Amino acid sequence: MPPKRSKVLKDENQMKKQKQISSDSMKTNSDEEDTDKPSVKRILTQFKSENGEVTSTPIDMPVNVTVDNLQALCNTLLKTEEETSYSFFVNDVEIREQLDKTVDKETLENSEKVLEIVYQPQAVFRVRAVTRCTSTVEGHADPVLAAAFNADGRYLASGSADKTVRLWDIYTETPQYTCKGHRHSVLCLAWSVEGKKLASGCQNGEIFIWNPSNGKQIGKPLTGHKKWINSLQWRPLHLDSECRFLASASKDATIRKWDTLLGTCVLVLSSHLLGVSCLRWGGTDLLYSASQDRTIKVWRASDGVLCRTLQGHGHWVNTMALNTDYVMRTGAFDPAKAELVHTPVTMTAEELSKKAKDRYEAVKGSQPEMMVSGSDDSTLFLWNPESATKPLARMTGHQQLINQVCFSPDTRLIASASFDKSVKLWDGRTGKFLATFRGHVNRVYQVVWSADSRLLCSGGADSTLKVWDVPNRKLAFDLPGHADEVYAVDWSPDGQRVVSGGKDKALKISTAHVTP
Repeated sequence: MPPKRSKVLKDENQMKKQKQISSDSMKTNSDEEDTDKPSVKRILTQFKSENGEVTSTPIDMPVNVTVDNLQALCNTLLKTEEETSYSFFVNDVEIREQLDKTVDKETLENSEKVLEIVYQPQAVFRVRAVTRCTSTVEGHADPVLAAAFNADGRYLASGSADKTVRLWDIYTETPQYTCKGHRHSVLCLAWSVEGKKLASGCQNGEIFIWNPSNGKQIGKPLTGHKKWINSLQWRPLHLDSECRFLASASKDATIRKWDTLLGTCVLVLSSHLLGVSCLRWGGTDLLYSASQDRTIKVWRASDGVLCRTLQGHGHWVNTMALNTDYVMRTGAFDPAKAELVHTPVTMTAEELSKKAKDRYEAVKGSQPEMMVSGSDDSTLFLWNPESATKPLARMTGHQQLINQVCFSPDTRLIASASFDKSVKLWDGRTGKFLATFRGHVNRVYQVVWSADSRLLCSGGADSTLKVWDVPNRKLAFDLPGHADEVYAVDWSPDGQRVVSGGKDKALKISTAHVTP
């Protein structure tokens, strides 16, 4: 049966548009034939997605083709309904102005080889860099050790050595509730993804669950650990619509899985020889634990079976991150829509869970989850933890221990914070080193990404926050203000606020705004 005439005409118009754009991109400054200007050199190029899919046949274009020309041509080739912004790379180097200003002369003169241009879609929204502290919020009587926004940016919590958890009003930037019950310093916090529960772990080995709407304790404390709590992780929303299950990692070398509805421990995982420093709950229902015994273990969360042990680090494993951490943290809440913090949630738990699953699968794609780990041995390892025991890459360059690592929300980049006073940037798929951000004059403790993956914020022992422009590989803003070391930093998932806390007992809130 022949195709409809309307479809044929549409395809013909699309081809004409592509030819016109390609032709326009080949034009020089003048179309006059009588000029004496030399003709612009040309090169065969081919568009390729970041996953390696070839998008077009080789296209002949001038070497001085601009980013705007590439944008128009790429949108035409992909037949996008709405114009999308892309970044373009040749040999991992981004094209910022013109092709000939990015690619070396030898490559341009190699007429026998087709030049591959890799395109990556950019976030459809942009987070403005934090430029100043808007408020200093006092209330804690001892150093602030943890601070975190919930999934939609509606709530902010902090934990302190004064044994309390505090909840703050993000609109007035004032204290709202003080949660008392811990008998020792509060070391870590974890929000359930639907935002109705906050878990806190302390140096006494106890875990409390709080209701953020009234600051009251939910149920009894979860007890069982013999030493302090180092990490807390809720089961991802797309696997647990009720946000019922919580996992904890302790200095006592065990991991425990809790049913927060019944207030009971349902699993104890004990195979590590030394304290468990970090914990992650993956999107395929696997638990990942990093330990001072130099190993990372992969557990099946449903029944506690040890699947595999990842070895390679020569010293304590301090930190690890999954490339899906951000989408699992935000669940059903899209960071591109900043109005979420002003709109009450009307979806059911099942609807939220389904939306979280859709977002998770879109970010993860067809590839398995990837993980990066950082150690006291000054190295990072990139892993495919679901199936392999050998690392995909060993990443070296830091001179001292690595305190934190995190994937960018779009999964393409990894940032690492180290005691060597630097923040380093790595390729999230290959582990290739990309850049070093220098500016801190003392140890860097924390690093967090903005929702659009274009900015980084770091804090450390020099009492400052620094905001880094990732695409341009430079310092955007230096934010002094704290009177002592900064222990906790978080960027709200909606991109509007950054919170920091530390040894000076104060929380500082800086604002940022999302623009289309």
